Amino acid sequence: MTSTAPESRFFFRHIFAAALTLGTLTAATLPGTTLAQVKIGVVTSVTGPTALVGIPQNNTVPLLPKKMGDFSVEYIAYDDASDPTQTVTSVRKLLSEQKIDALIGPTGSPNAMGILQFMAESGTPMLAPVGTASVVLPMTDEKSWVFKTTQNDDIIAEALVEQMADAGVKTLGFIGMSDAYGENWLKVTRELTDQHNIDIIATERFQRTDSSVTGQTLKLLAAKPDAVLVAATGGAAVLPQVTLKKQGYTGQFYQTHGAALDAFLKLGGKDVEDTILAASLMLVLPEIDSDNPSVPIVQDYIDRYTERYDEAPATFGANVYDAGLLLEAAVPAAGKKASPGTPEFRKALRDALEETTELVATQGVYNMTPEDHSGFDERGRELITVKDNQWRLLERTESTD
Repeated sequence: MTSTAPESRFFFRHIFAAALTLGTLTAATLPGTTLAQVKIGVVTSVTGPTALVGIPQNNTVPLLPKKMGDFSVEYIAYDDASDPTQTVTSVRKLLSEQKIDALIGPTGSPNAMGILQFMAESGTPMLAPVGTASVVLPMTDEKSWVFKTTQNDDIIAEALVEQMADAGVKTLGFIGMSDAYGENWLKVTRELTDQHNIDIIATERFQRTDSSVTGQTLKLLAAKPDAVLVAATGGAAVLPQVTLKKQGYTGQFYQTHGAALDAFLKLGGKDVEDTILAASLMLVLPEIDSDNPSVPIVQDYIDRYTERYDEAPATFGANVYDAGLLLEAAVPAAGKKASPGTPEFRKALRDALEETTELVATQGVYNMTPEDHSGFDERGRELITVKDNQWRLLERTESTD
């Protein structure tokens, strides 16, 4: 599509440059020691269409704890190239050959859904930095081995739909990725809009690898909704909005926390001005009160990442950082019951993760239970908008206009 060609070229140049700089990380290139007592596998999408999300996640691995209590840690990382089939291959190798005690990853929601059975069959805890709540909800025996380090869709959606209602939105158009992320967002949004008397009058889907969504957006444009919600992640979140803007749509745009990265601003430019989304405080850290307990943890992560890579991290990297903090708290407790490398240790590690209470991290405060493997409350979200191509707290922006 000619109207989005410049943005598409920028996106692929960004991915290609990052891949050349970083390469594909393997166990041999990561810090660690063969004498490490705890083995943690990491699978991220350093290349492929989800790389904007996966690169900061992969870059965060060297910043994870090297010791957890009395145990040293070895991180063994693979790039799945955004391919769910490659994710399965990498995870099975980590489980069968490396005998990992826990897994951090993968990057994509479809990739995560495709490995749930392997994590359950092996009895290995998985800390998933993915968007869809489908990896932990509804809770099942299979999903009981998965812990999610991003806010569940309903927590984010509640903030968005309440803002829509307050702003007088009566009709909504929806366009989301045709995968677990988009489908769960449609489900949650429908439930909430029904409660707030907002009608979803147009629903469209697209693939995260699509280079054009002209047909879908023309249908949305024809429906004339008051607002449009885009449910997508990374660079894919930009395409529907930019296309609609160029087609003349003038209503309000809402985005999910899947768009919470600076590349969204760079790729979207003026076409994403005034977008509203809900995401973690990390996106607007300078505007957050200093007494918020997450502020020093976020700042420390940003400082360490920036010192190492000479650029600030995206919030998606913080989801991996939080996985490290959760494991750092749980591993010592598990180690009191069993030795790493054993099924008993992995079971004890899962139990310890379920007992996480008031753990302050970059994305909010975690309180896990056997029924809730995400553990966030309202402290894990902020309403945010785009002003002058910068992320701003929505409330503060509105109060100063």
